Amino acid sequence: PWEYAATLAAMPWLNRVPPGDGHPVIVFPGLGASELSTRALRSYLGRLGYATYDWGLGRNRPVPGVMEACRQRVLDVASRHGRKVSLVGWSLGGVYARELGKHLQAQTRCVITLGSPFSGDTRATNATRAYELMGGRPARYDPERAERLRRAPNVPTTSIYSKSDGVVAWQCSLNDAAPHTENVEIHASHMGLGVNPLALYIVADRLRQDPAQWQRFDAQALPRWLFRTDAGAAH
Repeated sequence: PWEYAATLAAMPWLNRVPPGDGHPVIVFPGLGASELSTRALRSYLGRLGYATYDWGLGRNRPVPGVMEACRQRVLDVASRHGRKVSLVGWSLGGVYARELGKHLQAQTRCVITLGSPFSGDTRATNATRAYELMGGRPARYDPERAERLRRAPNVPTTSIYSKSDGVVAWQCSLNDAAPHTENVEIHASHMGLGVNPLALYIVADRLRQDPAQWQRFDAQALPRWLFRTDAGAAH
């Protein structure tokens, strides 16, 4: 609630972000969440001029067929607009976004994740039991699968994470260093990432980047305590 209230208070500042170019953006919700959880983020991005879409599958349950349905969603949106699609994912939704970005590189403009567990032992969360109950299978550690998940897509990829997340171990949300990857640390809770004003600002800023001239997030013009980027974050 305090993060949503902070966003309402910060809206005059957030609304000063330059408008986007109108390209399509799909937002994927976290484990057990639905389109309602991403409404505030999609609404904000829509006001900036982006063509925003929810993931279209209702509540996020990790069951067979989910990734194929997500893949078709990306293909449909890309075909409708004749443009590449930016993929934004919260928590488990960010894992989906990364995998889609790998397999649909020709249709993907960039990938942005919010508190997503894609690196290391992905069971290092306080949601493992919920994942098992919703998915109907145990969450076993598979080194080969973990290595596949850890690799970033070959498109601009941003991970927004918080050491005060409370659900996902922040070490599981760090991209390996590469010319097209970055990690941006903010002060946020896991459940509030999608309505946190700092997260919203970073997402909007990243979506404005031209993939052909992509540069890492620059927080120098903002109060230094608000953000921590790769240069200052402990990895």
